[in-house]
Formats: sequence, structure tokens, C-alpha cells
Amino acid sequence: MRPAPAPGPAPGSAPGSNSASGPDSGSATVWWIALGALLWFITLAVLATATARLDRDRATAAADLSALAAAARAVHGTEQACARARDTAEANRASLRSCVLTGSTAEVVVSVPSSLVDRPVTARARAGPAAASREEAERVTRPSPR
Repeated sequence: MRPAPAPGPAPGSAPGSNSASGPDSGSATVWWIALGALLWFITLAVLATATARLDRDRATAAADLSALAAAARAVHGTEQACARARDTAEANRASLRSCVLTGSTAEVVVSVPSSLVDRPVTARARAGPAAASREEAERVTRPSPR
């Protein structure tokens, strides 16, 4: 039969300590919890940033496509051009906020609902012909005499 251990600190522990594993007992748990919380925070920040960029890209794509659709119908008038822009925006799950037709150039503003906050994400785009006439195209491509 073995004798019962004597009361007092365990061998190898700091004097005055009541714990068998020393005064740092449990500090690793605190560090691991802090590290885990930091990793969760970083993960959530990366996911929020990615979601915001995705919303912005969706709005930009919808605006670009809507402006191109409106510019393609510009010869038929503002009403038909903006109706086509609205249809294109709605096909991209966006709403057309404004549509302005100046000659053959269309400028649109669309918005998509944000995935993160209760504010819509808006984007603006402009589309139209590269040159209004053949003379203008030639003038742009030829260097001016000095």
C-alpha cells in the first residue's frame, strides 16, 4: 500500500501556487480563443469585401449593358431606347434610375439591391458611337498639321 501524498505544492510548481501546473495554467486556452476570434473576424471581413465587390460588379455590368441597349435603339427615339435600357436592366436584376439620350449617346444610371446593407448599389454608364461621322473619324485618326 502506498502512503497518501503530503499536502502542499506539487513538485516543480512555483512556491505559493495552488495549481499543479503552475501560475500559467489556462493561458494557452485564452490565446487559442483569441486566435480563433481573430481568424473569424478576418474571414468575415474578407467575405464582406468580396460581397461588396460582387454587388458593385453586378451594378456596373447592368449599367454597361443597359447603356449599350439604349444606344443601339437611339435612332428610334428616347422612349424606345430607354424602354430597351429598362428591359435590359431588369433582365440583370437591376432597376433603371435614369436614362438620358443625347443624340446617339445614351447615359444610364441603374441600381441593384445590396447584399450587405439596406442601400442600393448604383452605377452609371455611357454608350454611343465612336464617331458621329466619317469626317470626324478621319479627323480623329489623322494627326493635326503643326
